[in-house]
Amino acid sequence: MSIEGKAVLITGANRGIGQALVEEALRRGASRVYAGTRQALAHPDARVTPLRLDVTDTAQIQAAVHSVERLDVLINNAGLGVYDDLSDRAALEQHLAVNLFGTHDVTQAFMPLLTRSRGAIVTISSLSAFAAVPVLPAYSISKAAAFSLTQSLRALLAARGVRVHAVLTGPVDTDMTRGLEIPKASPQSVARAVLDGVDNGDEDIFPDPLSQTMAQSWHNGAAKALERQNATLVVQSALA
Repeated sequence: MSIEGKAVLITGANRGIGQALVEEALRRGASRVYAGTRQALAHPDARVTPLRLDVTDTAQIQAAVHSVERLDVLINNAGLGVYDDLSDRAALEQHLAVNLFGTHDVTQAFMPLLTRSRGAIVTISSLSAFAAVPVLPAYSISKAAAFSLTQSLRALLAARGVRVHAVLTGPVDTDMTRGLEIPKASPQSVARAVLDGVDNGDEDIFPDPLSQTMAQSWHNGAAKALERQNATLVVQSALA
């Protein structure tokens, strides 16, 4: 899928990777970019339509659906990452509300439009879905859950012609990693790699130097093979 001429919705579009994805989609010729943010957003490009979209707010999700006429690509980027030590269940619930249930609710709300266009769903996950980051345990748990959601949707939606992409990022230079003195990819480079992956039809996208060290072992590994094997159960169930 080429982004040129397509209608794209990006959640969490006000900063970091989301903001970079808006600019990259415009650069690639998207006909419409719906920029979902919790706060009001202004953009000089007439192709950008701001949407008030808190992914944990059912009313805002439904209002956004009514504002979108056509949708080819949904990018679930809105996320939460706060340092914790798992001593407070509320922190875990907060992460799940945004990173898992917010992704689920937005995806389901826009499913009719995506099915109509035979479009694509892109979910920004993290390498922490593979291996937890001990100082971000609630974030890691929620990203692992969101990755499993993405794999499940991929199998369930294949028959409808909707492609589902997971983005497994390493450290990116955003507000969440500001206090970590580690090598980080720029949001702009990650946004380019994400849309390159969508263009190439990559199911799992590894958009930065650290994540790319995992790519070959994942694509050729037993876990990915098991995902493909499990996906055949959907077909078998339909034929039963």
